[in-house]
Amino acid sequence: MENTAAIPRFWAWLSNADSYADRLRPSEREQLDKLRVGFFLAIHLGCLAVIWVGVSGAAVAAFFASYVARMFFVTAFYHRYFSHRAFGAGRITQFVMALLGCTAGQRGPLWWAGHHREHHLLADTPDDPHSPAHRGMWYAHTVWFLTKGSFRLRSERIRDWQRFPELRWLERFDWVPFVALGAGMYVLGEWLSTRYPGAGTSGWQMLVWGFFLSTVALYHATYTINSLAHRYGSRRFSTRDSSRNNFLLALLTLGEGWHNNHHRYPVSARQGFFWWEVDVSFIVLRGLSALGIVRDLRPVPASVLREARRTDGEGR
Repeated sequence: MENTAAIPRFWAWLSNADSYADRLRPSEREQLDKLRVGFFLAIHLGCLAVIWVGVSGAAVAAFFASYVARMFFVTAFYHRYFSHRAFGAGRITQFVMALLGCTAGQRGPLWWAGHHREHHLLADTPDDPHSPAHRGMWYAHTVWFLTKGSFRLRSERIRDWQRFPELRWLERFDWVPFVALGAGMYVLGEWLSTRYPGAGTSGWQMLVWGFFLSTVALYHATYTINSLAHRYGSRRFSTRDSSRNNFLLALLTLGEGWHNNHHRYPVSARQGFFWWEVDVSFIVLRGLSALGIVRDLRPVPASVLREARRTDGEGR
């Protein structure tokens, strides 16, 4: 009977069903989810295979292409679109970008947006899902999303997105695009080894570089915004939280490192408020807007820019 009961529980976990979280007792919510920890560690351990598969130019190219593309899907769409509605998009584009965002292995867009909205509402208070001020750097960086309590979809925060059945369906199986990416990298490597043997790659090599290594780099670069960007950098605006602007993190995350800017005015499609604040995600969004793929990029209000210039002038 015990094994029989475990099957639907595992399926509820795998399909992100509310019933999994509903079964938790209050004392269990802060416990680590062993299944999620296991998969998270497995992705990291997969990187060790680089010792056996070696390296090639094709593999390194796959690493960077996979990293940059998925970082954009997370920063531009999971964050700026789904979390803050900083621009508009048609329903097909919305679904395609949500699907591609799932390849990052950071849960579905509704889960991501719900928790991020909660972060903004409760930023750096004891109820913030991932504040380094109250539970430490490592909790803010990785531990928080590995707890059983963080598994639940914050439905009350994302009612605007719940009306799309295709997004609700995707949320249940957010891991499928992620696994498909890994399989695709292996197939690509096998095809290259047959069609272009001079590339010096293989299915296993592309899997390691284009999936495992790229995913781990993507994970920890993304997580720095929750941890490091609330500890290290400059504070242009006196927001009620400890968010900071950090140039290095902005480079690693295609613009997310301008975190103090973002907390001052979260609904802008642009997080680097001035031309010297490099925001690659916004540059790409402008290109997509010119092509008609997205629309209505919300700007930074003139009053906020004046406040920034005044603050910068006082700092000098």
